Amino acid sequence: MPTIEERIREIEEEIRKTPYNKKTQHHIGRLKAKLARLREELISRGCGGGARTEGIRKFGDASVALVGFPSVGKSTLLNKLTNVKSKIAEYEFTTLSVIPGMMKYNGADIQLIDLPGIIEGASIGRGRGKEILSVIRNMDLILIIVDALRIEQLGIIEDELYKIGIRLNQRRPDIKIERKHSGGIHIISNKNLKIKKELIKEILNEYKIHSADVTIHEEVDEEKIIDAIVGNRVYIPSIIVINKIDLLDDLNSLNSIGEKIKREFIPISAKNGTNLDVLKDEIFRRLGFIRIYMKPPGKEADMEEPLIMKSGSRIIDVCDKIHQDIKKGFRYARVWGNSVRFDGQIVGLEHEVKDGDIVTIITR
Repeated sequence: MPTIEERIREIEEEIRKTPYNKKTQHHIGRLKAKLARLREELISRGCGGGARTEGIRKFGDASVALVGFPSVGKSTLLNKLTNVKSKIAEYEFTTLSVIPGMMKYNGADIQLIDLPGIIEGASIGRGRGKEILSVIRNMDLILIIVDALRIEQLGIIEDELYKIGIRLNQRRPDIKIERKHSGGIHIISNKNLKIKKELIKEILNEYKIHSADVTIHEEVDEEKIIDAIVGNRVYIPSIIVINKIDLLDDLNSLNSIGEKIKREFIPISAKNGTNLDVLKDEIFRRLGFIRIYMKPPGKEADMEEPLIMKSGSRIIDVCDKIHQDIKKGFRYARVWGNSVRFDGQIVGLEHEVKDGDIVTIITR
């Protein structure tokens, strides 16, 4: 009887060989559902092991994972961006454990985590892969570090992250599945879906769901349906970082990389410090940070130490960031900045703040 790994490889090969069109859509959809279920089963069995990633605690305003193949320059980059001195050597598997460091930028404390080098097959446990990937799932941002001379690493890393249920630069699909004891499957949508309802039902049946109300509010494919069924996917922003550009011959080589990957990336040389300020700016931006400056009643605003909040935060979130009891005695807040019509405007707990706002909280 074939092992789970063998069955996974067989299905992957069949998907690769089958051209995707209207005639094969059902067949491929069923194969993808079987493949996802087998991967979940393999992961749940606890394959792989070895890396000491347990006990990793998140500190600061956000945590960022440095992900890449061995010897891609993650340790050098960590050393340049933080005050950590990670062991560096020109051979593989230098980083034998997780190494955290703190990057201070624009008033934010951003925890960077240098992980052991990922390899192909990490999602099924090769090279301590399962433990490494489990740490990545809890991060706020992923830096995918790729060697400028080995661009093929990018696709392998993204594939391994996808297989473990990490969705890069995506949002959770707007699909709601309510299981029932009987009555069959009812699909409700305000869209004229391209995917056939029969295929949705077959995917649900693959997961032994035979009665459910399925509400879909956006255009979806079979993979989004599978993600909604499994329910344990994580959606994390990422930045592609091409390191060691000092080894490239000329600008044409860098342009060639852009043509190959067809996505935005930041070219750097961690060794020489090239473009590290650009990378810091992008990390801050992709984390969705805004800076709020607190002004105690009757005093000047503290413009040196901003309160770091997420975009979309409200006054109630500012109160919670300072102390959870503040909102209990909250009367009103005064705000100076882009979020109000005039400086010093009085607002309530639901007011959304903007980057650079100055805020005074008035309590009872």
